[in-house]
Amino acid sequence: MDFLPLPSLPSAPRQVSSINPHSRHFHSFRHPLFIKHPSAITHIHFCPTRPHRYAVTSSTRVLIYAPKTGKVAKTITRFKDTARGGEFRKDGKLVVAGGDDGIVQVFDVNSRAVLRTMKEHNQPVRVTHFSPHLPQIVSASDDTTVKLWDLSTQTCLTTLDSHTDYVRSAVFHPTNPSLLLTGSYDSTMRLHDVRLPSEQANTITMRHGGAPVEDILAFPSGGVGVSVGGPILRVWDLSMAGRCVRALSNHQKTVTCVAFDGTKGRVLTGGLDTMVKVYDVEEWKVVHTMRYPAPVFSLAVSPDDTHIAAGLSDGTLSVRRRDPKPSELTNSDQTSNTNLSLQGGAYEYFADMEAIFGTGHLKAKKKDLGPVVGPADEFRVETRRRRRLKDFDKFLKGFKYSAALDAGLKKTVKPTTTFALIQELIHRDALRIALQGRDDVTLEPILSFLTRHVTDPRFGEMAAEVAGVVIDIYTPVLGQSPVLDEMMAKIQTRIERELSFQRELMKLRGALDMTLAQAAMSRVVEA
Repeated sequence: MDFLPLPSLPSAPRQVSSINPHSRHFHSFRHPLFIKHPSAITHIHFCPTRPHRYAVTSSTRVLIYAPKTGKVAKTITRFKDTARGGEFRKDGKLVVAGGDDGIVQVFDVNSRAVLRTMKEHNQPVRVTHFSPHLPQIVSASDDTTVKLWDLSTQTCLTTLDSHTDYVRSAVFHPTNPSLLLTGSYDSTMRLHDVRLPSEQANTITMRHGGAPVEDILAFPSGGVGVSVGGPILRVWDLSMAGRCVRALSNHQKTVTCVAFDGTKGRVLTGGLDTMVKVYDVEEWKVVHTMRYPAPVFSLAVSPDDTHIAAGLSDGTLSVRRRDPKPSELTNSDQTSNTNLSLQGGAYEYFADMEAIFGTGHLKAKKKDLGPVVGPADEFRVETRRRRRLKDFDKFLKGFKYSAALDAGLKKTVKPTTTFALIQELIHRDALRIALQGRDDVTLEPILSFLTRHVTDPRFGEMAAEVAGVVIDIYTPVLGQSPVLDEMMAKIQTRIERELSFQRELMKLRGALDMTLAQAAMSRVVEA
């Protein structure tokens, strides 16, 4: 039985928007997924290879999630104490992680077996990375040292001890396998050359300005580095002996993490002020801001730029996703889709045609999937094209109520269709499900829609019902988000004006009724 879609109406005219291209891009990340963990999410890393699974480090586990389903595909639990810094190798077959017990371990992703164990640190190891160049691993520890390991023999090749406080960040130089970039709570970021024995004499020191360095980045070209700590982001020219070229302070509290987007054209920072700021690397200006319900401890963007994952202090994993545009799909993606369509439909189609007409009478080609006609004395067989469902109908069919509501709020959907969708959610007792678990970014389109239509006599009653559910769910967070407070104030103002207008109409109606009654009595007396 086919799924019965909602009534289809002509698209509403597009409205001119003042949103910049960067904000438009990040507003396309919808359908947020919130997954609760018992402890804070301290690290997130996307696998460089498709399908870009992501490793989430929390408590004594490293969990590997499938991006399409948002479900846990693997769980690595071979830790005696809190796990730290779980990351994939570039081929996606191995995972390395440190721990508060000072041990660095390498795991096989498929079997989750421990392949390597390195134990020379004597305090928690917060950072671990695979080298993109050689079979090596770097680890950074609270014992103020950074160690370079040979993956084949699990022996320590070099120990860097120039830092004087916790080392909470370290990365390999993108183009030179002999250079390491590290950041420490001693308020410095350092560039090390590991080829020479005297690392003290071959280290470039960059001072962050008195605040502990929480996280660092190196641009793919290798000529620019980024450090974050306190409320400040600093940009360094590594080719000019570590000269600071930018110092930006857009956060209100400590910046805890920094990451590139999938295109490497933007830098994202997360902080204890619950904000994620997006910077355009050409002008180093904030082009978009995302708000979260708790301080942000970790942040990562998928290499294909379709998922943004944030780990929060309260143990919440927030994943926002978007559908890639056709122009962003690679040839392998398109080939894969073509193969799937052939496997799913074309083979069965031609098999059925051959069964009806026989091998000698089958004239249709793969490129022609239209009506097929045999000889005059045989039956004419036509394919029946199914009606294509709207996006919100597809989500309704799959019981994805939140995504269905988001699709129904697009500007190309007329309000009559949107309220038909809301009516369907009410009938399914799913309106509350569709409205729950949102932040101010994903709640803003709903409140804007209600503001526009709450006084419309056709939809006022249903809009009021939706507003009541929103208020019931999000009353605890009112006063914490300026955006939500502003939108709720707009709705209140519109309702108050409408009530005032209705009271004036009632007064006018009463006056008219009295006038008409007196006129009727006068006619009776004259008669």
